[in-house]
Amino acid sequence: MKSKRMLSRITGLIAMVLLTSCINGLKRKPKTEFIYPDLHIERHQKPKSKGVGHVRFVDLADTISNVLADKGKLIFEAQCAACHKLTDQRLVGPGWAGITNYRRPEWIMNMILNTDEMLEKDEAAIIQLKDCMTRMPNQYLTKTEARSVLEFMRRNDMQQVKSKDGAAAK
Repeated sequence: MKSKRMLSRITGLIAMVLLTSCINGLKRKPKTEFIYPDLHIERHQKPKSKGVGHVRFVDLADTISNVLADKGKLIFEAQCAACHKLTDQRLVGPGWAGITNYRRPEWIMNMILNTDEMLEKDEAAIIQLKDCMTRMPNQYLTKTEARSVLEFMRRNDMQQVKSKDGAAAK
């Protein structure tokens, strides 16, 4: 009888230890979204490519147009936020923080407007596709809407990394 009681207590103690360790293991995991920290985008070289598409020149003002950026934010929230974060963290696609410092504005606009051809012919887009392993779907934006998204990216860069337009031809 005593050995049954002892065995019961030992079994109970083992169960409590296992349960406690499982609960503690769950508590240690931070609540984060599923991200890919290993995205390899070369952010230190000044890009030369304007990408593949009809956008050959984007006239950027020194100041950010909040009217355009606000429109771009609405487009981002409706069509881009499912795959892109405003930080440098990758979700499905690359994070946007600092993008105007390592991609030319023409490249960004061509990627938004001419996604399929960019993913087939542009070297930087092809490398990015290999890293992300998911094709960016065509969003069917107009040139004006794409320009609004670019302006939102510029404003986001000022908020996230305190600089913008580092990749623009001056």
